[in-house]
Amino acid sequence: MRDFSTDAPRLRLGIDLGGSKIELIALEAGGREVLRRRIPTPQGDYPGTVAAIAGLVVAAEAELKQAGSVGVASPGAISPASGLMKNCNSTCLNGQPLKADLQSALQREIRLANDANCLALSEAVDGAAAGAETVFGVILGTGVGGGVVVRGHALNGANAIAGEWGHSPLPYFQFAHTQADRTATGSHPATGEALIHPWPSPRELETAPACYCGKKGCIETWLSGPGFAADHVRYGGEDLPAHEIAQLAAAGYGPCSATLARYEERLARALAGAINLLDPDVIVLGGGMSNIARLYDTVPKLWRRYVFSDRVDTRLVPPAFGDSSGVRGAARLWNDS
Repeated sequence: MRDFSTDAPRLRLGIDLGGSKIELIALEAGGREVLRRRIPTPQGDYPGTVAAIAGLVVAAEAELKQAGSVGVASPGAISPASGLMKNCNSTCLNGQPLKADLQSALQREIRLANDANCLALSEAVDGAAAGAETVFGVILGTGVGGGVVVRGHALNGANAIAGEWGHSPLPYFQFAHTQADRTATGSHPATGEALIHPWPSPRELETAPACYCGKKGCIETWLSGPGFAADHVRYGGEDLPAHEIAQLAAAGYGPCSATLARYEERLARALAGAINLLDPDVIVLGGGMSNIARLYDTVPKLWRRYVFSDRVDTRLVPPAFGDSSGVRGAARLWNDS
């Protein structure tokens, strides 16, 4: 098996293993993109997924006529206890020796990290958070993940779950002490609607969604794209995909505007908890929900009331590389070799 860790800088290949697509990018040592390919993910097919990734790498190296290091952004993490995948919302990966199988298929060492870590690393190196000391990368997509980069290095953690906020409960800030305190305390900065802060609504408590992880009411179940769409239905709206709800909200359609306002309030509460814990310089959003432009103005205005500080200097930004941040970060897993 070839060890690339002592080689001179050369081609870096990144793989983003998503629930619906697998993307490959090839970067030269200076970071210039020289090749990009994308194929559908074999749904629920672990051997097919391994074969698809290996096939992408082999084809890219044949086209570019050189070998490269391989980094993989995955939807979960490798368990330090077993060496097997865990916490993947693409559940066919859980319990599988993905890194070992890819190394066997490609006959070289690979590096594998959580996709949110890769997003944060990409944006911290030369993206929207370049130069920041501490970066929290958040994926708001089919699932919800998080990754932390400090001084250019992604944190893994003792349990390989650093930054994984998606399976914590949605915070309910209990500043109110009496029923009278639980009245409207302001208006939504985008819609002007009265907000009941900061107590959870009875509907949130009673209908906390079940999560694939076995718990109920995880941040992921509220803030993922499917969670956003389910919340719209829960409040009597049409059964629409997340992007259509966002488009209709932008056009001023009342029910969709209300759904987006609820989403923004929940996102602000959840991110405030992360700020109180990590105090990051920058929070970068990724995933499909990160394309909602209004979030970057509205959410920081909402999170101020929840952050334990006289002012909040943390910046909330979209990814400079869009949905390519994860795959670029995967390639950059070899930057410190």
